Amino acid sequence: MKAAKIIATFFGAGYMPVAPGTFGALAGFLISYILSICTKDVFIFYGIHLILIVSAYILGIYACRKLEVEWGHDPSKVVIDETLGFWISILFLPVNIYVMVAALVIFRFFDILKPFGIRKIDQLKTHHSVMLDDVLAGIYTNIIIHTFVYYYQ
Repeated sequence: MKAAKIIATFFGAGYMPVAPGTFGALAGFLISYILSICTKDVFIFYGIHLILIVSAYILGIYACRKLEVEWGHDPSKVVIDETLGFWISILFLPVNIYVMVAALVIFRFFDILKPFGIRKIDQLKTHHSVMLDDVLAGIYTNIIIHTFVYYYQ
């Protein structure tokens, strides 16, 4: 159970007393920012993020299944889904701090308000829906930023 709690809270970010989801997304932001500094090749950056996304999804499902009896369905301290959603938000976009900050803000907007079908997924109340509503919020964010970059770059 201890491993599941570390995964679900994304190394403790979910235990923050205020806005744990934001801290989960910020943890993803921090990892991506460090990778952007350490990795100058965008293909390696994207490759690492694809591995992180797939791993976070699989581990998130595992953690949700293990913890549902103890914590209930989708408690606020489960934030690996927000971390995953942020990583999807920046996938295949220009690698810079401005894009990352914009992605963080827009992603949290979608994650909190849950428009355009995100709420429908969230209401399914499955282990996958815990992760998939943030996947969709990340996809929406990514599309918006891709559109902005396409028209204004």
